[in-house]
Amino acid sequence: MNKDIKIVFMGTPEFAVTTLKTILDHNYNVVGVITAPDKPAGRGRKMHESAVKVFAKQKGLNILQPTNLKSEAFLKQLEALEANLQIIVAFRMLPKVVWDMPKYGTFNLHASLLPNYRGAAPINWAIINGETKTGVSTFFIDERIDTGEMILQQDIAIDPSENAGSLHDKLMMLGSDLIIDTIKLIEKGDVTTTPQPEDAISKTAYKLNRDNCKIDFTQPIDAIYNKIRGLSPYPAAWCELHNNKEILDIKIYKAEKELEDHNMEIGTIISDKSTLKVSVKEGFINILEIKLPGKRNMEVKSLLNGYNFDEDAKLR
Repeated sequence: MNKDIKIVFMGTPEFAVTTLKTILDHNYNVVGVITAPDKPAGRGRKMHESAVKVFAKQKGLNILQPTNLKSEAFLKQLEALEANLQIIVAFRMLPKVVWDMPKYGTFNLHASLLPNYRGAAPINWAIINGETKTGVSTFFIDERIDTGEMILQQDIAIDPSENAGSLHDKLMMLGSDLIIDTIKLIEKGDVTTTPQPEDAISKTAYKLNRDNCKIDFTQPIDAIYNKIRGLSPYPAAWCELHNNKEILDIKIYKAEKELEDHNMEIGTIISDKSTLKVSVKEGFINILEIKLPGKRNMEVKSLLNGYNFDEDAKLR
């Protein structure tokens, strides 16, 4: 075990679990894990533990779940761990009293090539905006979100048909390796940081919400296609289905684009027994996987076995 480095790890979702596992696999001493408090979830509203907590329990690690990161009780617990390095992966904003505590500082892993895509959903927005590459960055935390001095970066190509789920998994693995490289630099005292440019024109990874996940079929075909794959499998791009005097909110998980000249009204649905297309400016979006209200997401072929679209049906 690398005894000189004593790590407190902070994270919540599955993305963070892979990094924590990699740190342990490299025999680093994790003296504590900070994760989100348990919260009710699902129809039964049973208490749900974060992915990081589940994994940390399996490994017998010391777990803290503070509701208030500035509370005196938590700060005393954190100080008692005597960590000299804190590593943050998909957690929440920390007060200075926390990130300034360890001797070697607190660094964060972010799933973008900073300064681009600071914010809550960098993986989604890189695809939505049609980027051809993205990556991961480590940086020391400061007072603002994702603005600290950068330590290391590693880029990766985005496949033209990639969705947010597959890119998430690639960046999760890439980020784990970058974390280890960063720890090694800190161990050796070889860290050279680079300030993020203050005047950079950077793209933002806005928090995803109902409004910015809605498909606008008047947009160019590439923008529609990128939005669908950039929001799949979660939270999923959605639109309104106007069919048989009903208006239903539907989610689209997978689609293809077909470039073709036509003079159909935008949003017109074309369907047969096996295909479902919607007309857009430069052609058609061929929908492959869909979810109707109260139903599971399914392949379009399965939907078309028992669902009929009116002649005037539209997606809006």
